[in-house]
Amino acid sequence: MRLQPAVGGDVELTGPVGLGPRTAPSRVLFGPHVTNLGRGRALSDRHVAYYAERAAGGTGVIVTEVASVDPSDHPYERAPLAADCAAGWAAVAEACRPHGALVLAGLGHTGSQGSSAYHQRALWAPSRVPDVASRELPVELEADEIRRLVAGFAEAAATASAAGLDGVEIAAGQHSLLRQFLSGLTNHRTDAHGQDRALLLREVLGAVRERLGDGVLGLRLSCDELAPWAGITPERGAELAAEFAAAVDYLVVVRGSAMGTSATRPDLHTPPGFNTGLCRDVRTAVAGRTPVVLQGSVVSPEQAQRALDDGVADLVEMTRAQIADPRLVALVRDGRPERVRPCVLCNQKCRVRDARNPVVSCVGEPRSGHETEDPPVSGTDPAPREVLVVGGGPAGLEAARVLALRGHDVLLAERGGQLGGAARWAARVHGRDRLGALVDWLVAEVRRLGVRIALRTPVAAADLGGREVVLATGSVPGPRGYPVRGGTALDAAALLAHLDRGGTADEVLPAGPVAVFDPVGDAVGVGVAELLAAAGRDTALLTPDPVAGTQLALTGDLADANARLQRAGVRLRTRSVPRAVTAGAVLAEHVLTGVREELPAAAVVHCGHRLPDEALDAPLRAGDRTAPRTLHEAVLEGRRAALAAGAAAPVTAGKAAG
Repeated sequence: MRLQPAVGGDVELTGPVGLGPRTAPSRVLFGPHVTNLGRGRALSDRHVAYYAERAAGGTGVIVTEVASVDPSDHPYERAPLAADCAAGWAAVAEACRPHGALVLAGLGHTGSQGSSAYHQRALWAPSRVPDVASRELPVELEADEIRRLVAGFAEAAATASAAGLDGVEIAAGQHSLLRQFLSGLTNHRTDAHGQDRALLLREVLGAVRERLGDGVLGLRLSCDELAPWAGITPERGAELAAEFAAAVDYLVVVRGSAMGTSATRPDLHTPPGFNTGLCRDVRTAVAGRTPVVLQGSVVSPEQAQRALDDGVADLVEMTRAQIADPRLVALVRDGRPERVRPCVLCNQKCRVRDARNPVVSCVGEPRSGHETEDPPVSGTDPAPREVLVVGGGPAGLEAARVLALRGHDVLLAERGGQLGGAARWAARVHGRDRLGALVDWLVAEVRRLGVRIALRTPVAAADLGGREVVLATGSVPGPRGYPVRGGTALDAAALLAHLDRGGTADEVLPAGPVAVFDPVGDAVGVGVAELLAAAGRDTALLTPDPVAGTQLALTGDLADANARLQRAGVRLRTRSVPRAVTAGAVLAEHVLTGVREELPAAAVVHCGHRLPDEALDAPLRAGDRTAPRTLHEAVLEGRRAALAAGAAAPVTAGKAAG
């Protein structure tokens, strides 16, 4: 049946959609992504709880974490192996079935983009082209290995079907051997699989369809490798999509290759919905032969619905949005989209494919990935009472929200004139304004729940008696580690707070060059340097690390951030630390050679670690009052403190006036 464009709002995001022989309860897809929730190479009970939470929240299609179809592929330590996933797939299907969501197994092979660290064998690839990231030289697949690969996909599909899943999704996107065969970047073969680069994907889809029976067959296809000199161009991507449309029950349009690792899952510097134009062109080429899915940082229900209304896509992938709020579809269906917790696209806790093996989570919803361990915040505590929360930053706001949600009478005291704390300042860092959306949501929720808010209200130690108290009083500047002998040295938080109040950098920094010192290596130092350069200031960035913003490797923004600094004209002094600030200069020392140089600087902006504000003390502390870290820890600890306060015995010393 030919699909009709959704122009005019006739198709609802929360309404059902047919995919092959099955029907999904909504047009929202929860896509495959690394979770590190597994045990060995199998899916675990944590996977089951994670996917069931999204199914209960109304998502239409769940594609499980991509499982390798052959033992030659072991891309990260806890990467699922299809041969070990039967029991896990069955458990996920059983947990999600009552909610109606279709559950599909993600199947793939990462080829030369994998890792040899675990199986200690050569990586598979179409040709002997070193991977641009690891620089490792792979082995070129022989004919019998290609047959083994095709058989591996088919067997994995049969296993998924026997486990009770609704189908499979084949990975031919950014991290996939199938894409490497499709691309002139990596396929230099002279045999049939080189003369016809689409041959392998055609063979895989045919073999999978034969073993899948009446299950749903999806395809995730890179339609633009962002490497026009030899890779898959948008024009070629549209041709490939049109060719394979009749063979699959839906098509997910993605971009990227090994040439741009941040392209598929960029952070908040890239506007949401970045694949909209590409998806529209592919859907036109497909001409209704299969449903097309928009992927690409779509995190708001309004943008997703607009994509359907405008005929961009037939379904919308909203993976990070549903990590941030598993209830997204249900809230939209109930007419309460404003209640959806926003995804700020920071990648801080949901992008977990790194050597630390962190578990997937979210800065705003720390229970994500921890469903089997962390209790839900809903419910009523047995003995509701008055609780004082001191500090209106993200930790205090989350504590107040959870306490109010559980039936307590909450007073939130903030010494400043607005709520949000350091998170408001962080949103002033260049390119990171989306962080403010989470603060706005927290503020709206505490107001909706009836929390009493007292702004410009300092709290003294004498005010803490007679009631349960949660301290979320934030941080103060830490030691700089170098003397200031003239000139200006300003803490980054002070600069950002001034900007948040509507001021300008020129009002707090003297005229002349500015040096930014970043001993932490996170987004703050890089962002402050970008901010000052964008304001027209001659800016230098000092860091003891070999590259600027080393911690940004964890969010995928490291290369892009350094490119932005270069384009902005920021002068980088890597492996360097300040030894003294004088009038008009900063004395910088190379950490390896000890060589010193004077850099022109009318001011130094210090982006170092801060310390807890210890002016008040109480047993329950949260966020920066415990130890200044990230937004995630602030929200997590605010929630934990609220649950602990709610579980504590009522205070009997009398109720203090509030």
